[in-house]
Amino acid sequence: MNYEQRLIAAAKLVYAGDSDADDSPVNSVDLGVKATLKPHQIEGVSWLVRRYLLGVNVILGDEMGLGKTLQAISLLSYLKVYLKTPGPFLVLCPLSVTDGWMSEMANFAPRLRVLSYTGEKEHRRNLRRKMYEHVNKKAFSDAKSLPFDVLLTTYDIVLLDEDFLSQVPWHYAIIDEAQRLKNPSSVLYNVLKERFVMPRKLLMTGTPIQNNLSELWALLHICMPSVFGTLEQFLSAFKEAGDPSRPDADKAKEQLKILKYVIGAFMLRRTKSQLIELGTLVLPPLTEITVMAPLVALQKKVYMSILRKELTQLLALASGASNTRSLQNMVIQLRKACSHPYLFAGIEPEPYEEGEHLVQASGKLLILDHLLQKFHAHGHRVLLFAQMTQTLDILQDYLELRKYSYERLDGSIRAEERFAAIRSFSHRSVNKRLKFEAEQNAAFVFLISTRAGGVGLNLVAADTVIFYEQDWNPQVDKQALQRAHRIGQTNHVLSINLVTEKTVEEVIMRRAQRKLQLSYNIVGDDVLEQEGKEMAGAEAGDLRSVILGLHMLDPAEVTNEEPDQLDNTELHAMAETIIAIRSEERSARDGKFEVKPVNLLSELNVVTKKGPDSIKLDHVLDEASYLEWVEKFKEAAQTNHNTNFELGNRRSLPEEKHVKAEAAKKKAEEEKLSKWEALGYHSLLVKDPVSAPDTDISSDSGAVHFVYGDCTHPSKVSPSEPTIIFSCVDTSGNWGHGGMFDALARLSTSVPAAYERASEFGDLHLGDLHLIEITEDLANGSDSPHAPQWVALAVVQSYNPRRKVPRGSISIPDLERCLSKASYSASQKSASIHMPRIGYQDGSDRSEWYTIERLLRKYAALHGINVFVYYFRRATQS
Repeated sequence: MNYEQRLIAAAKLVYAGDSDADDSPVNSVDLGVKATLKPHQIEGVSWLVRRYLLGVNVILGDEMGLGKTLQAISLLSYLKVYLKTPGPFLVLCPLSVTDGWMSEMANFAPRLRVLSYTGEKEHRRNLRRKMYEHVNKKAFSDAKSLPFDVLLTTYDIVLLDEDFLSQVPWHYAIIDEAQRLKNPSSVLYNVLKERFVMPRKLLMTGTPIQNNLSELWALLHICMPSVFGTLEQFLSAFKEAGDPSRPDADKAKEQLKILKYVIGAFMLRRTKSQLIELGTLVLPPLTEITVMAPLVALQKKVYMSILRKELTQLLALASGASNTRSLQNMVIQLRKACSHPYLFAGIEPEPYEEGEHLVQASGKLLILDHLLQKFHAHGHRVLLFAQMTQTLDILQDYLELRKYSYERLDGSIRAEERFAAIRSFSHRSVNKRLKFEAEQNAAFVFLISTRAGGVGLNLVAADTVIFYEQDWNPQVDKQALQRAHRIGQTNHVLSINLVTEKTVEEVIMRRAQRKLQLSYNIVGDDVLEQEGKEMAGAEAGDLRSVILGLHMLDPAEVTNEEPDQLDNTELHAMAETIIAIRSEERSARDGKFEVKPVNLLSELNVVTKKGPDSIKLDHVLDEASYLEWVEKFKEAAQTNHNTNFELGNRRSLPEEKHVKAEAAKKKAEEEKLSKWEALGYHSLLVKDPVSAPDTDISSDSGAVHFVYGDCTHPSKVSPSEPTIIFSCVDTSGNWGHGGMFDALARLSTSVPAAYERASEFGDLHLGDLHLIEITEDLANGSDSPHAPQWVALAVVQSYNPRRKVPRGSISIPDLERCLSKASYSASQKSASIHMPRIGYQDGSDRSEWYTIERLLRKYAALHGINVFVYYFRRATQS
């Protein structure tokens, strides 16, 4: 029996056991919950119970907003109340949703004793001590002696306290937002698999497959490892189904049928559209409106300046010689100009003062201003999403200017403040009869970064969702929309996408529709004919398509100096039109619309778009049209060179004293470099990035990964890409022994030699980063050349032999400077960064590691790079 036949046989056994069991739904009384479950939730809990009785671990893959948490809580309550299962049960989830889990279990399953195992190190130590004291009073073998039925904790705490938590024999484990386990090489995946005793488990995720079949296998394998075998077997059996090119369409279709059959035995997936179609779910209508905003005069100048600066890249694209990183940076800068020109330093008037200039500088903000006035007057409440934290700052300034009450949530907000903001916003639902007043306690706007607020939050107090900036991956925006359009929502939901017309934003919006088809081949609405596409490796093609789409904007129009600010009458008419669409659609099914609020030569243009197929996926990407556009742009740029808008910091002329000091500093630097050159020394110092990048709107590739292994051998994790090994050193100039010092010396003798030579020439200061290229043959005798590799030595610790402890602790500000330089270098070299878990050894304060981890995630996202943090495997204690 081959692998494919084995999977089919396993699925048949599950289906047979399913049919032999009592297929009547579980009695809601037996569940022991106070909530009234929806029909699809009763069906879901019944399915989970049958799989539990069969001994099968499964995935609950319902679309976001269908109440997976309540179904899981109902299952745990059923196990305790009806089946008399003593437990203990483990619930593992992201920190952002722990408050929601605790609230729902307290409200709906009061018979479950729940312990929230979260908080700081000392708090968790006290919890462990109380558990120990409780257990000592009773028989240790009796599971009932534990002071809880359910222990709720987070991914990070599982890794921090794995020695304690892995000692408990968990009867049943629930892993929420299980897409976190899509990487089988991650530390979390391996810790749960190898150290924890939890033979029965349930995985919950609204996106069981996002990128490729490998991620789906990882989830299925952690559920039933004996059934799904190895990744190589899985990919080999379904390689046609996972190949977007599909050379053999018939074979691919047959593999898809088999894969869907097998997955159906181990995963329950329902979507809102399916349940509404079947009549088992009733949700308020969702109306989606895309508002096409124009560029105002200041934005046009900034946009044109970026294009002039990148003219070489625009020409290189036509010849196929363009660089993906350069194209990506260009797109980011253009999208910033579309959002607000104040995202570029020095554009705003100086000295800065709050005023209408903030609103008038952006077409999007002008439109948003009129929309919020209408929504405020009609008593609606708004979720306002943006990608960049700098954009959130501008929007926050705007809300302060208009005196609107608001809450803010982004990645920098600590958990306690985040929960408080959510509770504050959700305290009062929309009142249709009364208007909002500024002095009311309930916030009018919830300002959220899409990545921070797109998972797990329940914000049904809002009935309006506005996307000021869209994510490159439309699945992220779709997740964010589910924060409001979900079970518990009683109002008609309006979603508004603000997109700048005839710019890169419009091209990206048109192309994003294809990505929404991703994964539907396998877990979607039973449509086998839809054409699938993997996101992996598609970024370069997407960027090329976006740049080719630049010809949508006429260079002559961009350089037009005539004022074209939006007229208040037109804006008012646009806002009224949107309110009218909302009112007309209240009793209708979901609809999509596109609104062009202004056309300087005609009236307001409203285009109705019904259904998911109504918006075209692409404009024609014609290279001939693009080349023609580039030539027109060159001509326009030459004839309008005087209007070039210099981006960067506007600085007043320095004083004479400052000029002299700078001149002296420059002369001293030149003398030092001349001396070094004469002595044959060449500094390997990395300079500060010319301009710090803003949060990458389009790069969802940047991430921090935790893996096992030796970071000085990154080829095992990243076998074919350039790599940078990051390590911390002090200012002593003396190469150390043991650990990373010995590992780097074995890797290349040039590493300690470069470090000691830098010290000899006075080139070793706190905050410096030295980048050393490894030229030795790393291919181990292989004929194939190895990928480029560098070692980055970060000088982050001072050294003073007169101190009692000569070597100081890690300087976080200097570490951040080094991480900024290393991340920028990695982005320029298309490399990944590999490093040990610094700031965590020798029983040091773990809070320092939290700070370092936040910095790693920040710069990985800023530069769109992958950072791999390595653990050494510890021997299991007897």
